[in-house]
Amino acid sequence: MTEASPGTHILWNWPLVGEVHADTIVVTWIAMALGIAFFGWLGASYRSHRVTKTQTTLEAAINWLSDLAVSTLGRNGEPFVPFILCLFFFIFLLNQIGTIPFRELGSAFGGSPTADVNTTACLAVMVFLLIQVVAIRRHGIKAYAHLFKPFLILFPINVIEEIARPVTLALRLFGNIFAGEILLFIIASVIIQHVLIGPINISIGAAIVGPVLVLLFNLFVGTLQAFVFTLLTIVYMTSAVAEEH
Repeated sequence: MTEASPGTHILWNWPLVGEVHADTIVVTWIAMALGIAFFGWLGASYRSHRVTKTQTTLEAAINWLSDLAVSTLGRNGEPFVPFILCLFFFIFLLNQIGTIPFRELGSAFGGSPTADVNTTACLAVMVFLLIQVVAIRRHGIKAYAHLFKPFLILFPINVIEEIARPVTLALRLFGNIFAGEILLFIIASVIIQHVLIGPINISIGAAIVGPVLVLLFNLFVGTLQAFVFTLLTIVYMTSAVAEEH
């Protein structure tokens, strides 16, 4: 496995923290910088009276996600709409930046940060802790009453189910994006190695068709997984923001 292979990382050794994945950190900051620049440019475009397709598309996505959050969480969920929107677009950016072939072009840095389980685990733990804090603030200790329902004997199973939520969130996102990274690496390897099947050089076909197919595949999967992560976050938050009866 080469340094540019999926699953390998450049390591930095930080005091007190220890080894961290340098490539994941660098690409995450690049994605954040691009996101800030894009939304800053988009916000500035509203100074003009001209309505662009980009504005219309983003407004449709924002309104749809906002309506989904409020319809699921109710009015108590309105304060969390900005968080839901940021979560979706942030994960979307992290997923899609991996389609830029930094590593395939010889850079030491590249790939999707969400193809690193450390990133997805941090996102899942953040969501899990937010839900716990909101639940306790709204319901106090009663927030954990559901762990004893419908029968007390099911308490251990309910606890495992509660803990499994962030685990499944992290692994689902990581697994799907990492699969896209492997596919991109395989296509790049086929192109570079000039693979022959008899007299046919399949590397030529891979060079022509492969990048387009991988781009479309990663765009679809990256968008879908950002939505799934966001949707499950909304669903998991329902018990935390629900009204007491």
